[in-house]
Formats: sequence, structure tokens, C-alpha cells
Amino acid sequence: MGRFIKGMELCENFFNECARQVIEDHFPELRGKYSAGLIGYGSDVLGYDDAVSTDHMWGPRFYLFLDKRDISRKSEIFQALCAELPFTYEGYSVNFSEPDMEDCGVRHPEYIHEGKVNPLIFIQTLDEYLTEQLGTSDLDHIEPYEWLAFSEHRLLSLVSGKFFADGLNCEGILSKIKYYPEEVKIYLIASNWECISQEQAFVKRCGECGDDIGSRIICARICERLMRLCFLYKDTYAPYSKWFGTAFGKLAVDGKVKLAISGALSADSLSERERRLVEAQAMLAGMHNESGITEAVDYQVENYFGRDIKVIFADKFAEAAAERLKGTAFDKVPLIGTLSQAGGLAAVADDKKYSRQIMELYKIRY
Repeated sequence: MGRFIKGMELCENFFNECARQVIEDHFPELRGKYSAGLIGYGSDVLGYDDAVSTDHMWGPRFYLFLDKRDISRKSEIFQALCAELPFTYEGYSVNFSEPDMEDCGVRHPEYIHEGKVNPLIFIQTLDEYLTEQLGTSDLDHIEPYEWLAFSEHRLLSLVSGKFFADGLNCEGILSKIKYYPEEVKIYLIASNWECISQEQAFVKRCGECGDDIGSRIICARICERLMRLCFLYKDTYAPYSKWFGTAFGKLAVDGKVKLAISGALSADSLSERERRLVEAQAMLAGMHNESGITEAVDYQVENYFGRDIKVIFADKFAEAAAERLKGTAFDKVPLIGTLSQAGGLAAVADDKKYSRQIMELYKIRY
């Protein structure tokens, strides 16, 4: 293995220096009629990969998208690549193991020195790929509840990455899901403020009762919701839990917000935890008002119904956002957010086979 190279750079160079010539020499009629790039699964797509990432499903690779009129040549194209691609590129194996069906189909690099390579190259139509990822390829007619059933991490993975050749305008097609539609975004904003409001007084109350662990857990939950609000106000999909904090660290929000949230999470004293948490909430309240999503919400740091517990009454923001949902598909839908926003549920949230059942959650009216 050679020096570590970020996966996106490695894959783009591999395509341009090795694979493009094979495709266009053997199939000149496809020139300008295919797209190739790195999107979808993988830390390399998001730019978070490091040397640890290289042990599986990582290396010189790409997706090749063909027009439906050309997809019948898939096997022929793949065999040409197998026969002519090098065994290694920049010190990394171009050959990969067969999928391990006992480990979610994972493939590992396997170095060989003769024969044909079995590269990590996937050839599909874009419609096939989108149906595989989201359960639909019709990006012009996504229903409101469908957005909430989609895995947020999958949406992020589809609009991240890079096309190295784009004769089919895949990037333009995927721009249709660049971010949530306005009413979906407002629903998620309302849901996160609602979740905060449900526990806004409990960080202090638990601590006062001697339950420091409970206080810290609730503080962390509220901090996560504040972080999710930051992604929403910045029109940026949030990744799943492994990369959530990393992505937040790179998000273009005021560093004071990040410091307040970090301070609340690391505070050892109850008074400091409460102070930093309320400070962070007030900053997010300011972001909300600056966004213009609703009329400005009047708020201040005040006592919670006369108790010595400081809050900004997060429910005001939930109610203001919910008001904007009147007359939409989300009018009177419980403000529960999405399964993607609940840690540890990726096995359900990321699996499109559960989409219809997930959508039923939003058909409840109160």
C-alpha cells in the first residue's frame, strides 16, 4: 500500500488515467453518453476518510451510469475493465474480493499479480441506482411524507461526491434533491424545537435531585437537537451518527454556537451546564429569527414557571414553525421529526423496505 491519498482524489485520478481510456477505446460510441463518479456510500464521498477507511469498500473505484438504451452492454463493459485495468493504482489494489454476504455484502481489497481484476466498479442506469437507494427514481414527484421516510444520510450521500464525467447530466438530475423542500424543512425545524421544549427544564431539575448522569444525558439530547437545527438553518443534510459531530465541526455556523454546545457537553458543574446550554439555545433562537422562516419570535432567558431553572421557552419556536405548516401536508401532524434523527435506528431508517411503514407515522392527526 502506498501513501494515504484521500479517496475522492484517488478515484478521480484512477478514472481519468486508467478507466476512461478503456471505456472510450473499446466503446467509442459511448463518448459523451455516460456519467461516472463517486457518490453514495462511503466516508470518501463525504471527505472524512482516513487510513483506517481503506480496509473495506474503499480504493480505486467509481460508479458508471449508462443510458437505459446502453445498459444491455453492462457486462461487456465490465469485462473490458476487468481485463485491462492495472492490478494496483497508487499502491492500492484495484482487485476486490467477492461480496461477503454474512457482512452486508462488504468487499475487501485483494492484491493479485496475474489474471483479471475484479474492480469495485458498479454499472447501472441512474434510475436503477436511485430506486435502489431511495425506493424511487421519480425525483420530480416526491410526496411530502416520502421525504420524511428517506434516510437523511442517503440523501446527503447522493448529493455529495463528484462526477468525473457527466454526459447524462446526473448532477443536474440529483440537484432536484439538493435539500428538503421548504415545508419539509419547516416541519423538521418545528419538530426539533418541540423535542427541546419537552426536556428544557430537566437538565437543571435532574441535577438538583442528585441525578448528574440523567442531567448529562438530557443535556446531550438537547445539544444534538440544537446541532440538527444548525444543519436545517444552513440547508445542509446531516450525516448519520459516525460523522455527525465531524460534519457539525465543519458546518458554516458561528464558532460561538459550537463553543456553547461543546461547553454544555463538557461542563462538570450543573450551573455551568445550564448556563452554556441556555446560551446555545438563545443563539439558535437568534439564527431562527434571522432565517425569516417565521415571524420573529420574542424570547428571553427567563425562569421556568417561577422555578430557578433558566429557559428560553423553546415551545415558542415550535409553535411559530407549526403555524407555517397550516394548510400543508404537515398540518396537525405530530412533531416527531424523522427516524434519521434518532441515534441507533439506522438499520430501519436507512432501509427503504420500511419506507411505507415509516410514512404511516405521519398520517396520524391530533
